[in-house]
Formats: sequence, C-alpha cells, structure tokens
Amino acid sequence: MEKAYKDIRPAYLILADGTVFKGRNMGVAGTTIGEVVFTTGMTGYQETLTDPSYYGQLVTQTFPLIGNYGVNSEDKESSRVWVSGYIVREVCFEPSNFRSEKTMEQYLEENEIIGIYDIDTRALTKKIRETGVMNGAITTEWPEDMDALLKEIKAFSIKDAVASVSYDEPMTFTIDEPVCKVVLMDYGYKKNILRSLNQRGCEVIVMPHDTTLEQIRKIDPDGIMLSNGPGDPEENKEIIANLKEILDESEYPVLGICLGHQLMALAYGAKTEKLKFGHRGGNQPVFDLNKNRIFVTTQNHGYAVVSDSITEDIGRVSHYNANDKSCEGVIYNRPATFTVQFHPEACAGPHDTQYLFDNFVSNMIKYKGEK
Repeated sequence: MEKAYKDIRPAYLILADGTVFKGRNMGVAGTTIGEVVFTTGMTGYQETLTDPSYYGQLVTQTFPLIGNYGVNSEDKESSRVWVSGYIVREVCFEPSNFRSEKTMEQYLEENEIIGIYDIDTRALTKKIRETGVMNGAITTEWPEDMDALLKEIKAFSIKDAVASVSYDEPMTFTIDEPVCKVVLMDYGYKKNILRSLNQRGCEVIVMPHDTTLEQIRKIDPDGIMLSNGPGDPEENKEIIANLKEILDESEYPVLGICLGHQLMALAYGAKTEKLKFGHRGGNQPVFDLNKNRIFVTTQNHGYAVVSDSITEDIGRVSHYNANDKSCEGVIYNRPATFTVQFHPEACAGPHDTQYLFDNFVSNMIKYKGEK
C-alpha cells in the first residue's frame, strides 16, 4: 500500500560523478553522505541495517521489495542501525508476519535514518558494478549549489570506523557450565557471533578493539575470536600492532572473521586491497580447498587479503571466492589459528559453514587440556 499523498516527500540520490536518481523519501528528511554499496540479500534486511560493518555506507538492496515481513526486536545484530542511508526499489508499508512489530518506515524514523525508495536499483547496481563503489548523498532537498555538494561528496571518506562502533568497556556473557572461555575482540561484532559461541558452550568476554595482550592474559581465556567490522583494515595501526604481539607472544587458538581475517593477515605482514564493488549478500560462492567443495556464504566486505601475499612462511590460503578468485580464508602456520572472510554465523543466510565454529571450539578444548 502506498503512503498517503501528504506523507510523500521527494528524495534524490546524487552520486559523485553527478548522476542523479529521483525517488521518494522514507525515514527522516535531510541529507546524508556516504559510500554507495549494494547487497544482494533477499531477506535479512534488519540484520543488514544493524550490522556495524556498514558504518559510513549508503546501502542499496538489490532485491526489489523490502520490508514485507516487518521489523522486530529480536533480529538486530547490534544495539542500533549503523548504515548512513538506505536505498530500495519498493518498500512495504503494510508488512505481514506473525513476528512483525513495526514497519520499515517506523524503524528508519526511530533510528533517524534517511532513506530513498522508488528508484531504479537495478540501474544503480549495474553502474556500481561497472565503475566501482563511489560516494554519494541522499537528500530530501534539491541542492542550491550542486557543485558544492559534489565537492563535499567526493571529499568524504570513512575514518575511525572501528573505534566508532566498538564498545569501550568489557562485557561478559556467561552460560551454565561453560566448556571454554573466549575473548571476542570487538571490531564491530555481530550478536550472532556471540550466540554461536554461547550455543557451543563458550563463556564470552567481549573486549574493546584496542585490547592488549597484557589485558587478555589477566582474563586467561581458552581462545580469541576476532570479529567483523567496518572500514579500511590498514587504517587500524594500533590494532594490528596489538595483534602481532598476541600472535607472537602467546599460544591462544584464534579464529578471525571478515575484518578480523584482514587484520590477522596484516599483522603477519601480508597485504589487503580494495575490491571494485565488494562482496555483500547471502549468495556468495566460496571454494573450500580442504573439503574440495563449494559453500554458499553470506558476506559483507569491500576489502580482501591479497592471496599472493600469504607466503609459505605465514601459512596458506584455505578458501577462495568462486567468482573472482579472491582470498576467502587462511590457515596459518601458528598452531590452531585460522581466519575466513565470510560469515559462518550469518543470519539471515546459509549456515553451511558453521562447522568452522566447531573447529574453533575443538582447538580451544585441546589447548585448555594442555595448558
């Protein structure tokens, strides 16, 4: 059902190259600038909105209808919405689902997010695929000085991303009779990482992004989990230095996901690169070299580890993307240490690679028995 005419506000998506898409506003009015990206997920839009990895980005949903099953209080991956703006083809104003508590429109308004709908998201996605991700702005007011706005759009960059989304204080999530104790390094972690560890009998202590080896030793964990997160991995000089000390001076089993995967590689002296348009969505094919088969995965990243920079003295590539052959996983020479670019815990999304959490827990149990 369409919104009442009096509630319809025009909105514009303006790209850094001057391309303009005219549509209608959802959420709040105003202007927001960010990096325009697209995600191919058919479901899980609430998880997308609340994923800290989307910090600083204007997120485009390629699936044409968003909001049809509403929004609830259970499916969020963090405490708030992190996208800078939201772009969809068609938004449903009357959702139908027994779990629905509010509409997409209400959710965006409550979180003060500027959105735009009724634009050609297929044309926008094709443009991003052909030219690469670019900055843009969503605005409900036609700019009086387009040149000045374009200058501001082009100058935009995502800075201090991890520090902006990470919690400042430790948080402990206990369970009855835990099998292992895990330190979860918060670079912008998704709650389902926490749930996946709890479900496997792990007590989880979420630690701030700048946690040091000395602080970890005081906790005496059985393993360390490196979370997902936003931004350019190379920007995180302090985190990379802390990780290098953790890896060189301790024997804790380690599992890294997404940004954690990239930061681990950088700590070992490998390289990362920015992809043309990234991998975002729940249908990304990944080849597992150990199992000699392809898994369908959920991903959300704009950077990747350079495969050739993973040399024999560091470890070996364990997974690669079946579409563009980019690095999707590394097994390190350091004992019980591996990382993946995709999200084995993803909701919504395929759960085919959750065995990686089982492998991590097995490594921790072995380490716990030997220490």
